[in-house]
Amino acid sequence: MKIKLFLITACTPVLLFSQKVFTSDVTNFWNAYDKIVAEKDSLQKMNLIQTLYIEKGTPGLHNIMKARRYTAEEYVYTIGKYPKFWTSIRPRTLKAKIQAKNVEKSIAALKKIYPEAKPANVYFTIGLLRTNGTTMGGNVLIGTESALADKDVDISEMSTSHPQLKAYFAGNPINFFASLTAHEYVHTQQKSTIGNNLLSQVVMEGVAEFVSNLSLNKKSSVAAMAYGYAHEAEIKNLFVKEMFTPLVNTASNWIWNSSNNRFGIADLGYFVGNEIAKKYYESESDKKTAIKYMIELDYNNEAILQNFVDKSAYFDKPVAQYISGYEANRPTVIGIKEFENGSKNVNPNTKIITLTFSEPMMFFTNFNFGPLGEENAMKIERLLGYSEDKKTLRVQIVNLKPNQRYQMLIDEGFRSMNDLPLKAYLIDFTTGK
Repeated sequence: MKIKLFLITACTPVLLFSQKVFTSDVTNFWNAYDKIVAEKDSLQKMNLIQTLYIEKGTPGLHNIMKARRYTAEEYVYTIGKYPKFWTSIRPRTLKAKIQAKNVEKSIAALKKIYPEAKPANVYFTIGLLRTNGTTMGGNVLIGTESALADKDVDISEMSTSHPQLKAYFAGNPINFFASLTAHEYVHTQQKSTIGNNLLSQVVMEGVAEFVSNLSLNKKSSVAAMAYGYAHEAEIKNLFVKEMFTPLVNTASNWIWNSSNNRFGIADLGYFVGNEIAKKYYESESDKKTAIKYMIELDYNNEAILQNFVDKSAYFDKPVAQYISGYEANRPTVIGIKEFENGSKNVNPNTKIITLTFSEPMMFFTNFNFGPLGEENAMKIERLLGYSEDKKTLRVQIVNLKPNQRYQMLIDEGFRSMNDLPLKAYLIDFTTGK
């Protein structure tokens, strides 16, 4: 028997399989908006957004603000800056209660292929165009100002401030709202939401994308899919060189990104992850078990993840073979110009150390304490900068004490021009008397 979704009022949660759908944040936003645009005093505008929207907000609103770093000041600024956008998006967001029916359809379809799905609340909010949907605390958070948009939304005021919106809105995201909801709902069922490296995050996103569209019998709405199939060999060749890299280094190339990258196409990581999940699913005879395994996979367990990817046979070689190539290509610290690392008699009057790298480095730096902790840390007074060839970095250090052991970890946040993280290098020496 189909379970019906009853919409009572904008501030009353909608019951659905024992989870709830909240739409009150949308109503509260527009109440605040009308008063803000009529108000001239800037301090009063801040008070209005704070009291009428933020303080009245659901846990979902507070979570999406935290996840995307929205502030009261930014809400007031954006409301004043883009009146044409807000006027055009308003009627679309006010259909949130109607769109809640698509939540019912999406989750019902997902539960057919994954009956173990646990309840998760869904919150319709209005954000500031930094997400159409995300998750936090086991709940689905929808940014209706993005998720319910279409090609006719007026973004003429945003051509320079939000260049990525033109292509996104042109794709009529509102037509794929059911897929978005299912995708984010899958994330609430997974063991983690942030991967240890690019591969784990891409598989995590790919599973959510593949399973959500499989449940709805739809093709993915991710624009990168068409480009991915047309350039798959090129994409694979580059991905295997970067897939073990920490997210902070490579997310801008593959995931949650704009089209301002080496491919000129956003979110190609979704394509790679979707294909890995698809190939795994196709290789398994017990499809229901395969879906359950994919969703419940421990993506941050290196051995389990590698086994899953290898079973998909998406790449030409086992993952372990790519790891050795990745490690071989990472930059290293060759040494220190002023003294030999490990020395027991370093001049305590040393003021500058010069690090030499195996290849040109980007401007990123990352210094940490060594195993002996802060008490024995060599401390930096200021960075003096890289050499012209970017292979050496001069650092001015805080005065050293005689007969003292010092350590400093030159950590993986350093990145080569190829965007690969440095192999960590421990500076460890003792000063002379």
